[in-house]
Amino acid sequence: MATKLDPIAEFREDHRKVRDGLLDIIKALQSKDVVKAREILGNLNVLVGPHFRYEEETLYPALRTLLGEYVDQLVSEHDGVISTARACLALLQKDTLTDTEAKEAANAARAILVHVSNCDGLAILSERLTQSELDDLGDKFAAARAKGISLLDWAATIRTTRA
Repeated sequence: MATKLDPIAEFREDHRKVRDGLLDIIKALQSKDVVKAREILGNLNVLVGPHFRYEEETLYPALRTLLGEYVDQLVSEHDGVISTARACLALLQKDTLTDTEAKEAANAARAILVHVSNCDGLAILSERLTQSELDDLGDKFAAARAKGISLLDWAATIRTTRA
């Protein structure tokens, strides 16, 4: 029998990877290394797609009994992250950035860090779910990862949830 995915541990590890990626993209933007920033954004797009899908389709509904309407705010924050990712992708198609563009993009990455930090707190609430609920979360997280749809592709073609 295959080992079950631990949704809390995997959720937190994803947040660590996103945190590190955002800090790296800020550093790349500060030095105006467009190629590096573009590469990091591409990696984050791939990582975050299954993560956001899992959150919106599985985790947030499971936590709605604990969080109530706050779940809608989390979805709204995702709207902002997706919009920011699209804007960054468009910006990073350029070969060079102005000082202002690099600063604004770095500030956008910092704003996303706040969501990552806040969202990681959901792990402590997830600990209150039953083992059966956690097993279901783990199965659905693994399924979202197996589909491997990037954030921007998922947002453009599959995502139906809106705040």
